[in-house]
Amino acid sequence: MISESQLQTLKERALANRAKAYCPYSNFHVGCCLLANGEFFDGANVENASYGGAICAERTAAVAAVTQGRTRFEAVAISGDLDTCISPCGICRQFLREFSALDVPIYMYNKDGSKVEKLTMNEILPQSFGPADLGK
Repeated sequence: MISESQLQTLKERALANRAKAYCPYSNFHVGCCLLANGEFFDGANVENASYGGAICAERTAAVAAVTQGRTRFEAVAISGDLDTCISPCGICRQFLREFSALDVPIYMYNKDGSKVEKLTMNEILPQSFGPADLGK
């Protein structure tokens, strides 16, 4: 269970991290902040001229956490440039699942943080394939 203070930090950093996005092709800024082992990790989408080389905000935050040895995610927050809340794409859902239990909350905010949708990992990726399926 995350605290109200942690939730506020996740929200603020996810919103702020949109400004760090490198998205000259789509011009769609996405920011992410995740909580892993009690620490916050930031991410923003980074595009590439070859398109396939782009990486989403959720994965940049996850990579930052994992490279610091934090492999147990406790919560994820994301925000995009829309008036509506955005959710992680399919590959990000699977990537986050690798390090998230099924009950990990995913907070999805609109561009100014006035709207939020909260779902669990299991709700955004039902019948998921995860580490346990490979005996890990």
